[in-house]
Amino acid sequence: QVQLMESGGGSVEAGGSLRLSCDRSGDTYSQISMAWFRQNPGNEREGIAVIDGEDNPVYSDSVKGRFTISQNREKTTLWLHMNNLKPDDSGTYYCAAGPRLWGSVNWVPPSTYFTSWGQGTQVTVSS
Repeated sequence: QVQLMESGGGSVEAGGSLRLSCDRSGDTYSQISMAWFRQNPGNEREGIAVIDGEDNPVYSDSVKGRFTISQNREKTTLWLHMNNLKPDDSGTYYCAAGPRLWGSVNWVPPSTYFTSWGQGTQVTVSS
């Protein structure tokens, strides 16, 4: 059973930066893909970043150029470095894990692809 725990959320002014972390425990096999999603109340979860099977990062258009996803070799820790934050970046950020992505992908898979989720960490960006 994969367990995920996010940390690093908080409040920041527009234009600021935050770094989120996700620690994976339990079943820590490496044949897995990890991603970041975010969600505002009343909206579906938006996939914003994933690392594909060739260790290439893939981003949604809404965060491309501002956010950076990375992970350690064992895929037991995932980070999201967020720069130039905007008020509409506010929301709950979730770490997700799913089957390994073999090869390259051109987009973040839908939420249904991922089988394990953290509880989320809150990010609030003020203007």
